Amino acid sequence: MDMPSWTDTKLGTMKRAGLWLVTVVGEGNVFTKEDVKAAFPGVSQADRRVRDLRDHGWQIDTNREDASLGQHEQRFVKQGEPVWQPGKGTRPGTSITQTRRREVLARDGHFCRSCGIAPGEVYAGTYESAQIDIARRVVRQSNGTEKTELVAECNRCRVGGRGAVTDLGEMLDRVERLSGLDRRMLSAWMERDQREFSTAEVFWADYRTLPEESRAKVRDALKPPAE
Repeated sequence: MDMPSWTDTKLGTMKRAGLWLVTVVGEGNVFTKEDVKAAFPGVSQADRRVRDLRDHGWQIDTNREDASLGQHEQRFVKQGEPVWQPGKGTRPGTSITQTRRREVLARDGHFCRSCGIAPGEVYAGTYESAQIDIARRVVRQSNGTEKTELVAECNRCRVGGRGAVTDLGEMLDRVERLSGLDRRMLSAWMERDQREFSTAEVFWADYRTLPEESRAKVRDALKPPAE
Protein backbone atom coordinates (compact mmCIF):
# COMPACT_ATOMS: atom_id res chain seq x y z
CA MET A 1 0.00 0.00 0.00
CA ASP A 2 1.39 3.37 -1.02
CA MET A 3 2.01 5.80 1.82
CA PRO A 4 0.33 9.20 1.67
CA SER A 5 2.43 12.33 1.83
CA TRP A 6 3.33 13.65 5.26
CA THR A 7 2.52 17.14 3.98
CA ASP A 8 -1.15 16.24 3.42
CA THR A 9 -2.94 18.53 5.86
CA LYS A 10 -6.11 16.45 5.58
CA LEU A 11 -4.40 13.86 7.78
CA GLY A 12 -4.18 14.28 11.55
CA THR A 13 -0.94 15.61 12.99
CA MET A 14 0.05 12.28 14.58
CA LYS A 15 -0.36 10.48 11.24
CA ARG A 16 1.63 13.18 9.46
CA ALA A 17 4.31 12.97 12.15
CA GLY A 18 4.61 9.23 11.62
CA LEU A 19 4.96 9.68 7.88
CA TRP A 20 7.52 12.45 8.43
CA LEU A 21 9.63 10.20 10.65
CA VAL A 22 9.53 7.36 8.13
CA THR A 23 10.12 9.33 4.94
CA VAL A 24 12.23 12.27 6.12
CA VAL A 25 14.04 11.36 9.34
CA GLY A 26 14.48 7.61 8.79
CA GLU A 27 14.90 4.83 11.34
CA GLY A 28 18.03 5.15 13.46
CA ASN A 29 18.42 8.88 12.90
CA VAL A 30 18.23 11.78 15.33
CA PHE A 31 15.86 14.76 15.27
CA THR A 32 15.08 17.63 17.63
CA LYS A 33 12.03 19.51 18.83
CA GLU A 34 13.10 22.38 16.58
CA ASP A 35 13.05 19.99 13.61
CA VAL A 36 9.46 19.09 14.48
CA LYS A 37 8.49 22.77 14.71
CA ALA A 38 10.09 23.48 11.36
CA ALA A 39 8.30 20.54 9.72
CA PHE A 40 4.90 21.49 11.18
CA PRO A 41 4.88 25.30 11.40
CA GLY A 42 1.87 26.71 13.17
CA VAL A 43 0.68 23.27 14.33
CA SER A 44 -0.08 23.29 18.04
CA GLN A 45 1.66 20.59 20.13
CA ALA A 46 3.17 18.79 17.16
CA ASP A 47 5.91 17.42 19.45
CA ARG A 48 3.22 15.84 21.65
CA ARG A 49 1.72 14.12 18.61
CA VAL A 50 5.17 12.66 17.94
CA ARG A 51 5.23 11.29 21.50
CA ASP A 52 1.75 9.84 21.00
CA LEU A 53 3.20 7.49 18.39
CA ARG A 54 4.78 5.54 21.25
CA ASP A 55 1.28 4.44 22.23
CA HIS A 56 1.12 2.62 18.91
CA GLY A 57 4.34 0.66 19.17
CA TRP A 58 6.77 3.26 17.83
CA GLN A 59 10.16 3.43 19.56
CA ILE A 60 11.37 7.00 19.88
CA ASP A 61 14.18 7.38 22.40
CA THR A 62 15.24 10.44 24.37
CA ASN A 63 18.39 10.82 26.48
CA ARG A 64 16.52 8.95 29.21
CA GLU A 65 16.71 5.79 27.14
CA ASP A 66 19.85 6.60 25.11
CA ALA A 67 22.61 8.34 27.04
CA SER A 68 24.38 9.29 23.79
CA LEU A 69 21.58 11.74 22.93
CA GLY A 70 21.64 15.39 23.90
CA GLN A 71 18.99 16.91 26.11
CA HIS A 72 16.93 18.14 23.16
CA GLU A 73 17.58 15.21 20.83
CA GLN A 74 15.42 12.18 20.06
CA ARG A 75 16.17 9.10 18.02
CA PHE A 76 13.61 7.42 15.75
CA VAL A 77 14.51 3.80 16.51
CA LYS A 78 11.69 1.72 15.09
CA GLN A 79 8.37 2.17 13.30
CA GLY A 80 5.30 0.74 14.96
CA GLU A 81 1.72 0.57 13.76
CA PRO A 82 1.20 2.33 10.39
CA VAL A 83 -1.12 4.91 11.93
CA TRP A 84 -1.91 6.52 8.57
CA GLN A 85 -3.73 3.43 7.29
CA PRO A 86 -7.54 3.23 7.63
CA GLY A 87 -8.57 1.90 11.03
CA LYS A 88 -5.10 2.33 12.49
CA GLY A 89 -3.91 4.81 15.11
CA THR A 90 -7.35 5.28 16.61
CA ARG A 91 -7.10 3.35 19.88
CA PRO A 92 -8.74 5.53 22.54
CA GLY A 93 -7.39 6.26 25.97
CA THR A 94 -3.79 5.14 25.43
CA SER A 95 -2.09 8.44 26.21
CA ILE A 96 -1.06 9.05 29.82
CA THR A 97 -2.42 12.36 31.06
CA GLN A 98 -0.42 14.49 33.48
CA THR A 99 -3.04 13.83 36.15
CA ARG A 100 -2.73 10.07 35.69
CA ARG A 101 1.07 10.35 35.66
CA ARG A 102 1.02 12.14 39.03
CA GLU A 103 -1.38 9.53 40.44
CA VAL A 104 0.86 6.63 39.43
CA LEU A 105 4.00 8.32 40.76
CA ALA A 106 2.29 9.04 44.09
CA ARG A 107 0.91 5.50 44.29
CA ASP A 108 4.36 4.02 43.65
CA GLY A 109 6.09 6.28 46.17
CA HIS A 110 7.97 8.37 43.59
CA PHE A 111 10.69 5.73 43.18
CA CYS A 112 11.47 2.97 40.70
CA ARG A 113 9.40 -0.09 41.50
CA SER A 114 11.96 -2.34 39.79
CA CYS A 115 15.23 -1.30 41.46
CA GLY A 116 14.09 1.08 44.21
CA ILE A 117 16.15 4.09 43.15
CA ALA A 118 14.72 7.56 43.85
CA PRO A 119 14.62 10.46 41.34
CA GLY A 120 17.92 12.33 41.28
CA GLU A 121 19.74 9.52 43.09
CA VAL A 122 23.03 8.57 41.42
CA TYR A 123 23.43 5.02 40.15
CA ALA A 124 26.17 3.16 42.01
CA GLY A 125 29.57 3.51 40.42
CA THR A 126 28.46 6.22 37.98
CA TYR A 127 27.74 9.94 37.79
CA GLU A 128 24.35 9.30 36.17
CA SER A 129 21.25 10.46 38.03
CA ALA A 130 18.04 8.47 37.90
CA GLN A 131 14.93 9.89 36.29
CA ILE A 132 11.57 8.37 37.16
CA ASP A 133 8.81 8.10 34.59
CA ILE A 134 5.81 5.93 33.81
CA ALA A 135 6.27 2.63 31.99
CA ARG A 136 3.64 0.39 30.48
CA ARG A 137 3.92 -3.20 31.66
CA VAL A 138 2.10 -6.03 29.94
CA VAL A 139 0.71 -8.39 32.60
CA ARG A 140 -0.62 -11.80 31.62
CA GLN A 141 -3.71 -12.52 33.72
CA SER A 142 -4.77 -15.85 35.22
CA ASN A 143 -7.24 -16.42 32.37
CA GLY A 144 -4.49 -16.00 29.76
CA THR A 145 -5.50 -12.52 28.61
CA GLU A 146 -3.02 -9.67 28.68
CA LYS A 147 -3.54 -6.30 30.31
CA THR A 148 -1.32 -3.21 30.09
CA GLU A 149 -0.74 -1.62 33.50
CA LEU A 150 1.25 1.44 34.54
CA VAL A 151 4.25 1.44 36.86
CA ALA A 152 6.89 3.98 37.92
CA GLU A 153 10.35 3.03 36.70
CA CYS A 154 13.74 4.67 36.27
CA ASN A 155 15.26 5.28 32.85
CA ARG A 156 17.51 2.20 33.12
CA CYS A 157 14.83 -0.27 34.16
CA ARG A 158 12.31 1.12 31.70
CA VAL A 159 14.66 0.38 28.82
CA GLY A 160 15.70 -3.01 30.17
CA GLY A 161 12.10 -4.09 30.65
CA ARG A 162 10.84 -2.95 27.25
CA GLY A 163 8.84 -5.74 25.65
CA ALA A 164 8.78 -7.87 28.80
CA VAL A 165 5.56 -9.62 29.84
CA THR A 166 4.86 -10.33 33.51
CA ASP A 167 2.94 -13.58 34.09
CA LEU A 168 0.59 -12.84 36.99
CA GLY A 169 -1.12 -16.23 36.74
CA GLU A 170 2.21 -18.02 37.16
CA MET A 171 3.06 -15.90 40.21
CA LEU A 172 -0.33 -16.65 41.80
CA ASP A 173 0.31 -20.37 41.27
CA ARG A 174 3.63 -19.98 43.06
CA VAL A 175 1.84 -18.40 46.02
CA GLU A 176 -0.03 -21.66 46.53
CA ARG A 177 3.28 -23.52 46.85
CA LEU A 178 4.78 -21.23 49.50
CA SER A 179 5.29 -22.46 53.03
CA GLY A 180 3.57 -20.72 55.91
CA LEU A 181 6.88 -19.16 56.98
CA ASP A 182 7.57 -17.78 53.51
CA ARG A 183 4.02 -16.39 53.30
CA ARG A 184 4.40 -14.53 56.58
CA MET A 185 7.81 -13.18 55.61
CA LEU A 186 6.61 -11.98 52.22
CA SER A 187 3.46 -10.46 53.71
CA ALA A 188 5.60 -8.46 56.14
CA TRP A 189 7.80 -7.18 53.31
CA MET A 190 4.77 -6.20 51.26
CA GLU A 191 3.10 -4.49 54.21
CA ARG A 192 6.18 -2.30 54.69
CA ASP A 193 6.80 -2.19 50.91
CA GLN A 194 10.42 -2.79 51.81
CA ARG A 195 12.68 -5.79 52.23
CA GLU A 196 15.34 -5.79 54.91
CA PHE A 197 18.46 -7.54 53.63
CA SER A 198 20.64 -9.54 55.98
CA THR A 199 24.36 -8.86 56.31
CA ALA A 200 25.11 -12.03 54.35
CA GLU A 201 22.73 -11.03 51.52
CA VAL A 202 24.32 -7.59 51.19
CA PHE A 203 27.77 -9.19 51.20
CA TRP A 204 26.67 -11.70 48.54
CA ALA A 205 25.42 -8.93 46.26
CA ASP A 206 28.73 -7.07 46.57
CA TYR A 207 30.70 -10.29 46.04
CA ARG A 208 28.89 -11.02 42.77
CA THR A 209 30.09 -7.70 41.33
CA LEU A 210 33.78 -8.57 41.82
CA PRO A 211 36.07 -9.89 39.07
CA GLU A 212 36.98 -13.57 39.44
CA GLU A 213 40.46 -12.86 40.80
CA SER A 214 38.99 -10.84 43.66
CA ARG A 215 36.15 -13.33 44.21
CA ALA A 216 38.75 -16.08 44.70
CA LYS A 217 40.45 -14.03 47.42
CA VAL A 218 37.14 -13.55 49.22
CA ARG A 219 36.42 -17.29 49.03
CA ASP A 220 39.83 -18.06 50.48
CA ALA A 221 39.26 -15.58 53.30
CA LEU A 222 36.00 -17.35 54.22
CA LYS A 223 37.62 -20.75 54.57
CA PRO A 224 38.06 -21.90 58.17
CA PRO A 225 41.65 -21.63 59.43
CA ALA A 226 43.71 -24.80 59.13
CA GLU A 227 44.16 -26.64 62.41
